[in-house]
Amino acid sequence: MLLVEDEPELSAMLAALFTDEGYRVDVAADGQRGLHLGLTRHYDVIVLDRRLPAIEGLDLMGRWRRHGVVTPVLVLSALGSPPDRVAGLDAGAEDYLAKPFDVDELLARLRALRRRHLDTARVLPVGGYRLDLDTREVLPEHAGAGTDPVRLSGRECELLATLAVRPGQVFSRDKLLAGVFAEAGSPVVVDTYVYYLRRKLGRGIIRTVRGRGYQLGRDPRP
Repeated sequence: MLLVEDEPELSAMLAALFTDEGYRVDVAADGQRGLHLGLTRHYDVIVLDRRLPAIEGLDLMGRWRRHGVVTPVLVLSALGSPPDRVAGLDAGAEDYLAKPFDVDELLARLRALRRRHLDTARVLPVGGYRLDLDTREVLPEHAGAGTDPVRLSGRECELLATLAVRPGQVFSRDKLLAGVFAEAGSPVVVDTYVYYLRRKLGRGIIRTVRGRGYQLGRDPRP
């Protein structure tokens, strides 16, 4: 979980509460830190205040969404009027809870958000394809009846899913090595699996960003 909250006492209380519930919690005390963590790490759920230093909460959420971050967000804010809640939901939040809040209700809403996220995340859109994480099969988005799926190996699936979760992000070879091929010693293994995926799905499935790394492609054609 990512918790973005600038009030120190409330932040500490929430972090302890969420930890007791079994979450691993990263805390950001301002919008700039929240932006960095949201773009560079993967979370199951985000709890976001609105009145933040550096970057206001809804602006921060908009930046995440524009960079392809699809993690569900619960806004937890003292701005609790109906227009405030509408603004938050329209800006991309999945849920909105006003302060002061009931702890049991907050935890129940987070459990519901996480369940929905994990259920829907089993099939990912991947540059013109759909990747089923359970079967490790890939089909064109508009495949007709009788279309044969492309089967991926476990590592191929994990690499493609890592890129697909944040389609706007460029991943360095070292980052992909650490996240997908933890026991491998050389970044060359990343290049090898990129080659395997391109051979199966077309060169356009993964884009090389010169000097930086790899990014999900937008065109599945060779």
